[in-house]
Parts: sequence; structure tokens; C-alpha cells
Amino acid sequence: MDFPCVQWQDHVAQKWIGLDPQLKDTLTSQPEIDDLFKCALTLTTQDDLGFLESISLGYCAQKDAELAAKCRERGNSSFKSRDYAAAALHYSQGICFAPQGSDQLSLCYANRSAALHHLQHHQESLDDIDRAVKNSYPSHLLHKLEDRRTSCLKHLSGGRQAKEDHRRPASKSPNPLDGVEFGIRPRAAVGFTSEKGRHLVAAEGVAAGEVLLHDRPYSCVLIPGMEEAKGKGGGRRHAEAAVLFGMEHRRCHRCLTQTLCPVPCEGCSYSRYCSIPCQRDAWEEHHRWECPLAADLKAMGVMSQLALRVALKAGLKNIKIARVSTGDEHKGSQSSPNRESSGSDPRLSNQPDPCTSYHGDSYPSVFHLQHHLNLHGPEVRFLCAVTIATLLLKISKAGPPPPSRDLGRLLGADSQSPEKEGSAADWSANVWLLGSAVLRHVLQLRCNAQAILALQDTGAANSPVQSSSEIRIATAIFPTLSLLNHSCCPNTSLRFSTGTSVSADCSESVTEYGSTARGVTVTVRASKAIPAGQEILHCYGPHSSRMATRERQRLLQEQYYFLCQCEACTQRQQQEEEEEAKGSESTPQWSGVGGGLVCGKCKGFLKEGAKGFICLRSSCGHRVSAPEVSRRLQEIKADLEKAVDLMERERPDEALRLLRRTQNQPGLTLAETHPLQGELADATARAHATMGDWNNAASYLERSAVAIAAQYGEDSIELGRQLFKLAQLHFNGAARGPALSVIPKVRRLFCLHVGPHCDEIQELQAMEDCLR
Repeated sequence: MDFPCVQWQDHVAQKWIGLDPQLKDTLTSQPEIDDLFKCALTLTTQDDLGFLESISLGYCAQKDAELAAKCRERGNSSFKSRDYAAAALHYSQGICFAPQGSDQLSLCYANRSAALHHLQHHQESLDDIDRAVKNSYPSHLLHKLEDRRTSCLKHLSGGRQAKEDHRRPASKSPNPLDGVEFGIRPRAAVGFTSEKGRHLVAAEGVAAGEVLLHDRPYSCVLIPGMEEAKGKGGGRRHAEAAVLFGMEHRRCHRCLTQTLCPVPCEGCSYSRYCSIPCQRDAWEEHHRWECPLAADLKAMGVMSQLALRVALKAGLKNIKIARVSTGDEHKGSQSSPNRESSGSDPRLSNQPDPCTSYHGDSYPSVFHLQHHLNLHGPEVRFLCAVTIATLLLKISKAGPPPPSRDLGRLLGADSQSPEKEGSAADWSANVWLLGSAVLRHVLQLRCNAQAILALQDTGAANSPVQSSSEIRIATAIFPTLSLLNHSCCPNTSLRFSTGTSVSADCSESVTEYGSTARGVTVTVRASKAIPAGQEILHCYGPHSSRMATRERQRLLQEQYYFLCQCEACTQRQQQEEEEEAKGSESTPQWSGVGGGLVCGKCKGFLKEGAKGFICLRSSCGHRVSAPEVSRRLQEIKADLEKAVDLMERERPDEALRLLRRTQNQPGLTLAETHPLQGELADATARAHATMGDWNNAASYLERSAVAIAAQYGEDSIELGRQLFKLAQLHFNGAARGPALSVIPKVRRLFCLHVGPHCDEIQELQAMEDCLR
């Protein structure tokens, strides 16, 4: 949930309606964020605090032994049905709810150790056994834990050496980011124009697949309540279990890595972490202030929490430094397609700006991002200001904010002896300063928030064909990534990594700004060759392969306050105008509901017009109404969902019959390049593969690849993922020639978008070695 819950939005809306018109005018005309926040602070009352407390009751974040016991019971039920992954998640939820020192805590740890043992996570099972004993597990049951400990140690090589290894800290595993330099690579440089502000350009020619930058978020917040994709464990039972657990149950709240055995926060039942280091770092950085407000922050939404987290991490002194470096902030903000502030001197340099260093731990580079105060509507400004004022009034009771963790670096002082943060009196006097910074960040996030995406398995674990979809798992703010302007057809690809341990000695840049903590990273690669001087562009969401031009432009105007005139938008507009003028009968590109539709009479292509759809062949001229097209497409989508559900229920034969019936329905026909045709072919391939019919599965997957190539392009990662599945099918079917033919194509696409060291490339190499 990005924005505050509906109850809070309604509460603030009523507050706005009740304001005196003159006061509304005063609020609307405030040119500076400081003044807006101070005004909102005077208008925030005890009634607002009370209302927030009442709605926060619906967002449970306290420890509760009874809830812990219920979670343990659910875990026991899953354990009995041998769904050990679901059991571990239920026990983990019980651990998070269990108060420190309660019986439930030790019982949940012990039970989770059993589930992990069955999943062959032996080291994690040993850790939970130790925790159960430490938390006073009942003495008459200790023999069970000791038997399990012996079994785990036996699996971990057996004997004394394994026992000694268990007592020692685990050795560091190889780190894929060792040697990585964070920041902008030499072939890219920061440019400036008054129209675009700061942006990234190619300082020299960039080859397709070349890395342009590595960045870390200054802060990120996990998105709660997002359901994991179904079918991860295989079969209907696992599909139902997957619905019970959202992102907040499955992922570390700091580094976002997936875990079945999280370490709980000792104060609230919500936050959990993959390890003690992540728990400790989160506590020091922001969670000791967020912990008492956990329920309030859930009610106020991800954006408010992320804005608060950014300011808490910075601390008051860094906020003051950032304000001074901009001349007590830029006056206003101009609309441009750039996320960076345009209020600084033009330059084209690969050296960091004196005020803005482009790396993940740079607060000034976050502070300088555009906030578009004058472009947000009055009601939106008021909602943001009152929301932050209410949170700040609550957090002010906890005392001064945390000391700045990187102040010594920013000042050039000795980092071993940083200055102490201000006194309690100083904090009280400067509470508005922190609030103003948080409000600034909330307004910035509307244009600068970056979704962190991850691939999620959507097929059964035992499926011969892998299925996955991209899902949003968190919202973050990336200082360097925010330099990139938007294009609906970008020349870059983004790859997010979560939970990767970054060595402190990777490189000079990592040594200076880095941490040994686990974290989130993004790698930006050129998805095509970029000549010197050309701008480096990134898609903010609306992509030309997924959305029609006018819809993209509307969404970008609403959220980012600019009319997109990128190459994709201008070319498509010109193409549409030329086609209209000529009455062209050319094959239409897919561009929404009407693209890729075939006339049911003559098999010519249909084109959308003012009165519905008309066949492009003048000799036919058959028309189909827009409602009829929409109805038929909805029927196809519904059948597709039913077929996928049947496969999740392990009934592929029924799914195959339904898919055949859907494709043979009279009336509207989908072209081979239509996205829905691709989805139907993919589902049909999956059904055939499940039944062991490799040849037919490969045939249908090839058809699906045709649709994906038409929609996303021959050089897209989407096509790469589909061809990767095709390579797996050929390999499983012992089709040596076809497999060896498709593997190089897949390797090229994954190297282009993901890099040569990804898991998929390693699997392709293993297949190729086996086949040769």
C-alpha cells in the first residue's frame, strides 16, 4: 500500500473541507516546504492523533502469545500434511508474535527446527535448536531436540568436525559482487540542461550489454500484503498455502532476501530479518524509532514510511548540511522529465558534484531530487503535510533522532570520533526540521520512488517447464538511478539483487561508502548500443511494448508532470497519422485491446476505429463492435485462468481440452502475434510438458515465442526467458539439435540484460556440456 489507508485519507479530506477558505488559500500558496509543514503542524490536533490510534488497531504489530499459539497450531497442521515450507512460515509467524520469555517462543523455535530439518536446511535447524534451548524449552522434551541436533550434525558431514563448525561462525560464501564499483562507470557521465536538469549521457560509445552503473538504495521499504505467486510448491495444496503469506512474511525487511526462518524484532511482531546483522543494522539505522510506530506506519502507507526512514537514517545534522548546500533549498521546482533537481550549475563531468555525490549512501543526492511542490494538487499537499505532521508528533515523544552514521565522511572528519547529535532540547526545537525533510521526501517519492522487482516462480516446483513472473516486492529511492530520464522504449535494462553480501574491500568506492551488511543493489546495462553523446534512458513504468501511446502519455503526465515525447511516442504518432492519411492495410503492431486481431471472415487484420473494428481489406470491410471484441477477449482470459488453475490442481488433461476449445471458438480470432495468443500457447505447452509430450510442448512454446518477440522485441529479456524454457524442453526431450540451436540465442539475451554470470547462463552451459 503506497499511500495512507482509505480511512485516513477520508479523515484528512474532511479536515480539508472544513478549513476556512482563507486558510486554504494560505496553504495552497505556500511556496516553500518548510512553511507548508509548519502550517500543517499547527493544524494537527489531538483528534488527529486519536483517530490514527483508532485505525492503527486494525494493523496488528504487537507481541501476542495467543496469536503465536494459533500460528503454531497452523504450523502443526501443515507439518502433519508434510507441507514443511508452509509449516516453517507459520512457525516463523508464531516466533514474531511470541513475547520475549514466553513459552510459545521456545516451542515455535523447536517446531520450526523440525520443519527445517525435513527441508534439509540442517544448519538453520541447528540454529533454531539453540534458540529453543536458550529460551527455556521444556526440559522433559529436550531429548527430541538433542536427537534432531545429532541428525543435523550427521548430515553436516558428521562427527566432531561438523560440531566444531557449528560452534564457529559460518565461513563467507563467494560473493558475486566482489570487485564491483558502485556508482557511474567511466563510459557514462552526468550532463545538464535547463530543460532536463541533471541526466546521464554516454561519454563515449557504449556496447550492448555493457554495465553503465551499479547503485544501492539510500533506503527501501518492503511492500506488505503482497501475495506470493501461487503454485510454488506444486499442486493445489501448496497453491492455497502460498496465499497465506505475503512479502512481509517471506522476506527480510532490510535486505529483502527470501527466508523461511527470519529473526524477529524483539519489540514488534511485524519486522523480521534474515540474520542478526540485518536486524542490528536496521535497528541502529531506523527501526528503533519505527518500532513503536509499526502499526501507525502500516496505516500510513509505504511512501510515508520510506520518507521517514530516509530522514531518520540521515539524522538532523546531515539534513542541515544538505539544506545549507542548496542555499536553504531550491526555490520551487520546474517540470521536466527528469527526477533530479535542475537548480544547479550546468556541467558534463564524471567527477562527483561538490554538493551531490552519486552513491547509495549520499543523503545530499537524495535531498536534491525534485519535489514538484507547485505541481501537486492542494488536497494532495495537505494530505501529505498532515500525515507527516501527525507521525512527527508521535515520534517526537521518543526523544532525539539517531546520530548520523556517515557524518564524519561527509564532513571529512575522523569517522572514529563523530560529533554527538544535539541534546533533547535541541531535538525539541528542531522537530519541524525533521518533519520538513520527511515531507520533502514524500513529495519527491511521487516522481522518484523506484519499484524493486523480483522474478517469482509461478509454476509447480516439480514442473518440467519453469514459469515465472516479475513482481514488485519493495519501494526504494536510488540516488544514482534517479539521474536517468524516462523513455517508453529505453536503451537500458535493470537487474535488482537482494540479500547480497557486499565486501568492504571490493574496491575503493565500496571501501569508502560500503558496508559489510547485506543489501539491495541495482545494475543498469545498455540494452542496445549507445553512441557517444546520446542520453541514457530508463522506463519509469509505461512501456511501449505494454501500453498504447496515449495511455502512456496520460499516466506519465499524471504522475511525473511531463508530456512524454520520447522516440517511441513521436514515431507512433507519426505512423498513426500516415496510416490514417493513406488508409493503409499494413499489418498493425500490437497496441492494446485491438492490436493483433484477425477478421473471422477473410482472415485479414482488424483495425480499431471510432465505431469499433473494421477489416483492413477493402474487399471485405467486415465490422465488429468494440463491446463484442472486449467480451470475447474477456472470455479468452477467463478460460486461460481456468486452464492454469486446472494445471495447479494437477489436471493437465482437462486444461488441455479447455485450451483447445478456447482456441477453436468461432468469431474473433487472435493473430499469432497477439499477447493473449502467446499466453494460450505457453499454457498449452505447459500442459503438454506436464504430460511428458515434449515435441508438442516445444511446438507450442515456439508459437508463444513468436508472440513475445512481436510484443517485446527480438532483443528483449522477455523473449530470452521464453527461449530459456524452450531450451529446457528440448533438453528434457533429448532433442539434441534443436537444444544446441536455441541455447546460443538464449545466452546472448541473458548476457545482454542480466550478465554472463547469472544462474541461467550456468544452467545453459551445463545443458550444452551434457549434450555435446
